[in-house]
Amino acid sequence: MGTAEKRPAGELKFSYGGQAVIEGVMMRGAHSMAVAARDPKGQIIVHEQPLSKRLYRGRIARTPFLRGLVGLWDALGLGIRALMWSADIALDEEENVSFNGPIGWATIAVSMLIGVGIFFLLPTAAATGIGGMLGLSTTASEIVLDEAGNEIEVAAENANFLAYEALPIGLDAFLINLIEGIVQLSILIVYIWFVGRTADGRRIFAYHGAEHKTINAYEAGDELAPEIVSGYPIEHPRCGTAFLLTVVFVSVFLFSLIGRPPFALLVLSRVIFIPIIAGVAYEFLKYTASNLDKAWIRFMIQPNLALQRLTTNEPSLDMIEVAIVSFNRVLLSEGIIEEAEAAIPAPRPEAAHSPGG
Repeated sequence: MGTAEKRPAGELKFSYGGQAVIEGVMMRGAHSMAVAARDPKGQIIVHEQPLSKRLYRGRIARTPFLRGLVGLWDALGLGIRALMWSADIALDEEENVSFNGPIGWATIAVSMLIGVGIFFLLPTAAATGIGGMLGLSTTASEIVLDEAGNEIEVAAENANFLAYEALPIGLDAFLINLIEGIVQLSILIVYIWFVGRTADGRRIFAYHGAEHKTINAYEAGDELAPEIVSGYPIEHPRCGTAFLLTVVFVSVFLFSLIGRPPFALLVLSRVIFIPIIAGVAYEFLKYTASNLDKAWIRFMIQPNLALQRLTTNEPSLDMIEVAIVSFNRVLLSEGIIEEAEAAIPAPRPEAAHSPGG
């Protein structure tokens, strides 16, 4: 896809990642992260910040299953705050911000609560109700004595669809867990579809495509020039969208191993198992991304790649330019390129935009 000499494979030292933000891209390496976004005048503004050595280069980052927590942090920590910073840039209100401190932690906490509620607890409650309607679970009951002293079974006091008989491991529990996964996936797809229908959403998804193309070009050893990068695919096997879909499938399997406990414990299990599910999903993505030469692996990841088509659009060359700037700043922090190669291009008037456009 280019005539420039490609880098040796040994130079690919890290599984780089990132995400799209408003009018820009966040990229993350082993030592630092960089967010590049265009302001309304067409100028590329960059924010860079070192990453925690303990989290990204310590034991957690090297320990299988535990390193999935880094992926969660990327999505809920760096990603959310990078998105907030880019919103300021899009409104031409840049400030000297730090992604650390109580405001950042509070933002993460609130976002995590909302995410857990919508994508974990809501499907759990919905699947419980649907399971009751289908007769897969029954309302909790208790044994009492009638006037003659005979035992009779009656509905538990104040029983509702959340007060059901706990189900052991078995077909019924598996089917309800499967329904929960389908509800979870449906919420995810509807949410993505809705975002993609908005003007801002379409642009963010185009920057998502630019992020993927840039990383694909780099991992192929090609030159990071917009015209060359544009020829690469907009899908990537380590994408966060693929991570979310994998989480759904892993959760169905894992939760089937514990049946359907009483509702309070059921909800608690969904929260407690999030790190475990994230760890398993991360290892699956890491393995498949490292074995794309195998036909059965390429077949297995087709659903992940298909879902990514909902979250990526073809980017313009000026969008790709922003992604390259962000990625080059990360490569500079890794000592892979020189300062001159990571220089920020001059403003491009044709790339100027208006908020919301």
